[in-house]
Amino acid sequence: MKPLPLPVRLAAGLAVTAVEQARKLPRQLSGLPVTVVSEALQLSMRIQQQVTELAIKGDDALAGLRAAEEEPEWATFDEDDVPAGETPGETDEDPWEAEEHALAADEQTAPPDVLPNYDELTLPQLRARLRTLSPEELEQLLRHERAHAARPEFTGMLARRIANLDAQP
Repeated sequence: MKPLPLPVRLAAGLAVTAVEQARKLPRQLSGLPVTVVSEALQLSMRIQQQVTELAIKGDDALAGLRAAEEEPEWATFDEDDVPAGETPGETDEDPWEAEEHALAADEQTAPPDVLPNYDELTLPQLRARLRTLSPEELEQLLRHERAHAARPEFTGMLARRIANLDAQP
């Protein structure tokens, strides 16, 4: 016997598949809402993952174009308030006195007694502790900073805090 043409065989196979699916339909209808919701949630999570991946790639690409800020320009703190007529870090210190302070600080290689872990503190950690320190303790930290690491952010913040305390009545 000669086989039937391919289109006829395909149509018969499609009809049998349709009948099989129609028989399964009552059982599938009860689980259909759960399936639809599950697939919708999966799709939304996949989209969220793709959006997040694209944002991360964009952040990485743009990070090379701009320098990272140590402290955002919109962040202001009480210690950053500079009295009128002064610029940050400006002090009325005599240069010879500064040199004497530096020499005295060189003799003390250990961190100041005020904050024994001072050298390990980050800028925000130091800022959080400034309000508890007296002007003399702040001066001690400033001398230590200038003599050792001389980080501009730290010296500027300490000098501003000292100036603010001196300006208070």
